[in-house]
Amino acid sequence: MARQAKEEGQVLTRKREKVQEPGMWKVLLHNDDYTTQEFVVWLLKTVFRKPEAEAMAIMLAVHRAGIGVAGVYTRDVAETRAEKARQLAERQGFPLLCTVEAEDA
Repeated sequence: MARQAKEEGQVLTRKREKVQEPGMWKVLLHNDDYTTQEFVVWLLKTVFRKPEAEAMAIMLAVHRAGIGVAGVYTRDVAETRAEKARQLAERQGFPLLCTVEAEDA
């Protein structure tokens, strides 16, 4: 908060700066013909900490719609989890595409 100097006859005022909350980012999984459904479920449970039922639902959404939201996080967390997912998929020989996109306000 900034304070203005008080001169004779003036009122002391305070200016509050609004703190903007960080934007949220979606981690998206894209369907392909090679990455197994079992691996996607394992990835969702391991990297994105989803319970079994939710992981299965997300995997099926990715399979049916071609894309699905693995989670919504602050930018740094989203980028870190997406990179971890890409690295794990690559180690297993899967071409899984995992991207990060700003969530609409």
